[in-house]
Amino acid sequence: MCNFININTLFSFDPQLSGHKNLQQMKRFLIVLIISVWTYVGQSQNLPRIIILATGGTIAGQGTNVDRAGYIPGKLSVEDLLSSIPSINRKAVVKGEQIASVGSYDMTIEIWMKLAKRINEIFSNNEADGIVVTHGTDTQEETAYFLNLTVKSDKPVVLTGAMRPASAISADGPKNLYDAILVASDPLSKGRGIIVSFDETLYDGKNVVKMNTTHVNAFDSPNTGPIGQVYDGKVRYYSQPLQKENVDPHFDISRLDSLPKVEIVYLYVDASIVAINAFINDKTGGLIIAGVGNGSINMNILQAVEAAVKKGIFVVRASRVPSGRVTQFNQVFDDEKLGTIAADDLNPQKARILLMLALTITKDKNKIQEMFLNY
Repeated sequence: MCNFININTLFSFDPQLSGHKNLQQMKRFLIVLIISVWTYVGQSQNLPRIIILATGGTIAGQGTNVDRAGYIPGKLSVEDLLSSIPSINRKAVVKGEQIASVGSYDMTIEIWMKLAKRINEIFSNNEADGIVVTHGTDTQEETAYFLNLTVKSDKPVVLTGAMRPASAISADGPKNLYDAILVASDPLSKGRGIIVSFDETLYDGKNVVKMNTTHVNAFDSPNTGPIGQVYDGKVRYYSQPLQKENVDPHFDISRLDSLPKVEIVYLYVDASIVAINAFINDKTGGLIIAGVGNGSINMNILQAVEAAVKKGIFVVRASRVPSGRVTQFNQVFDDEKLGTIAADDLNPQKARILLMLALTITKDKNKIQEMFLNY
């Protein structure tokens, strides 16, 4: 048992500490002891090996009142999260690592890079059969898409989180985490790219979008719908992944420490050119225009877009509309003539991710347009 925990360290109580703090220390020891026992049992039963990479978020949040919405995200450790679902160790050998402890509104490209590199390292070294990433919901869709483009293994990677903090009445985090581990352990999850498991529903990492600010069923895939369900310990898929021939949407970031700068400009009635001109003057590498309708742009912004293209800035026309596609050719906006790129079915925040990664390997507009049509 000492292979799993350092008993002398965990069970050393300080007489100068208050009884409450010593009680907390004892509780933590017992939690780790339970996890270690189940890990030992699981290894002897040859169960799937799952590593949880924790980044913080609401699932690890704590509030002062169990019946109020306020809380601080990322307060609990991955060990604390696992302690809420001890029975999962009958299904898998589960270990945890803390990658970050942030609310996902504070997610950064630096954390993305660290996370993707660690996932690729785990699979390259055969450390696990599947990975679960716990993550805040605010930017979970962006992280899912980034990983979809940068993780090179076909082994399952499943993102999950919560809409209620761990301290709340009917916290949804433990069930979501339990389900995500089941999904990552299931052989049918292999080869499906990044999966988001939330509120017993499964979504693919490219199409998933956060659609509600407060409900526990906060996610959906407006263009495609869910890909499956997990309920009562059983994982079911509704569809098979479609892999196009000769298309490899995986970008190698192993030697990268940063990504090209790409910004988003939001369109609305009588939108000002101040923001887009500021980004142009800031020498950004790319711009995503969150246009109206089919990626439409007003005449003032259009002139600024043409100026940006002439300066060598890559401009992508996306849409603020939550579903549908931005098409390449129409009577008003012809991307070939404008020198712009159509986002196809990617929303502005995901279009930004693809453009950042695309610019690490090519400055050919036509090749980048093909990526948007295929990735």
